[in-house]
Amino acid sequence: MVQFYSPNRRTINRHIITVTADNLDAQGQGVARHQGKTVFVAGLLPGEQAQVQLTEEKRQFAKAKLVKRLSDSPYRVSPCCPHFGVCGGCQQQHVAPDLQRESKASVLEHLIWRETGVTVSAKPVILSPEYGYRRRARLGLQYHMKQRQLVMGFRQNQSNEIVAVKRCPVLQPELEQLLQPLSQCLSNLKAAKRLGHVELVLADNGPLIILRHLDPLKGEDKEKLCTFAVQHHAAVYLMADETTLEPLNNSPEPWYQVDGLKLVFSPRDFIQVNETVNQQMVAQAMEWLDLQPNDRVLDLFCGMGNFTLPIARKVQAVVGVEGVATLVANGQYNAKLNNLDNISFYHENLEANIHQQPWAKLGFNKVLLDPARAGAAGVMSHIVKLAPEKVVYVSCNPTTLARDSKTLLEAGYHIISVRMLDMFPHTGHLESMVLFSRIDCGG
Repeated sequence: MVQFYSPNRRTINRHIITVTADNLDAQGQGVARHQGKTVFVAGLLPGEQAQVQLTEEKRQFAKAKLVKRLSDSPYRVSPCCPHFGVCGGCQQQHVAPDLQRESKASVLEHLIWRETGVTVSAKPVILSPEYGYRRRARLGLQYHMKQRQLVMGFRQNQSNEIVAVKRCPVLQPELEQLLQPLSQCLSNLKAAKRLGHVELVLADNGPLIILRHLDPLKGEDKEKLCTFAVQHHAAVYLMADETTLEPLNNSPEPWYQVDGLKLVFSPRDFIQVNETVNQQMVAQAMEWLDLQPNDRVLDLFCGMGNFTLPIARKVQAVVGVEGVATLVANGQYNAKLNNLDNISFYHENLEANIHQQPWAKLGFNKVLLDPARAGAAGVMSHIVKLAPEKVVYVSCNPTTLARDSKTLLEAGYHIISVRMLDMFPHTGHLESMVLFSRIDCGG
């Protein structure tokens, strides 16, 4: 009989154990200790004792599911949303907002210290409204053949099943009010079985609805959507594929304001989800940069100019570099719209060899960057080469922020200030911004 080598599998102790959480991670999981090993327990708060069962065990940590909570933390609150615990959109509605922010700030401080050896404070936190903060959301659509019903909502945690969402308190009220009537409208379409997803966006001049459909829509369905758009004062856009966008009704182009400027955008463009935090974030970045009339500023990963345009009003010149062509085109359009002629936008791949790109040959004395989750490893060495006085790094991933910080620190820069941005309350997303300076002065 042939025998095949099989490595020893780590057996999981399925017995019930009792633990007490002493911390909370950024994802809202309780952090406990058992026999010298860290145990993560979803739904457990610091100070709470519980009976748990291990579900995954590694050499240095384990995960467990809550069996029975034996005590309650004073930081435990009643979730506002009736779908919490089933819907995977929020993870921390049972946690008091102060503890959420404190835990995320502590995680950010720890990651920076672990990667760089520098002790920082991520406070004061840039605050958000507790609820009603999201101006953009993408909802899944799933047709159940047996029930002959279209379900619209968010996915369950670690599942492809859609939770039918009738309320969503984290959405801005104008979008939350659309949930039930929109679900009913889409359910009544002939194409209900062949819909992909729907995206809701709140521009300053009204709500947008972007519907992904897998087959061409019949005239009857388009009429129903037009009627819905009129009734709810919304602009409807149809997406037959990932590259086309068809406006269904004659609505004005969407826009939002930042720092008193008007930024027009395409419904598919990235815009910051939390308007309140975005306004504060832009103001904080400009304050940290200490913008002066003779400054030349570089804005990397600039999008359509969320930072670029406000900066331009205070400096000699600003250059924005972005890898998405449509965002660059919108940035150029918005610069003209706001009568700003000291901005140059470049469409370049910042993950490629940037040293040969035309913007790289220009001089700058201050730099701002706002990369995606992968960070900015490809541009850090060039930023050092530019030798700017100040660098502001805005991040949606504290791990890559901490990694990229080392390049600046090793080049003689100092971390002056750190802020945790409460961009996504009740979720595990952690956003932040850091000010670096070549001169160790207060900031």
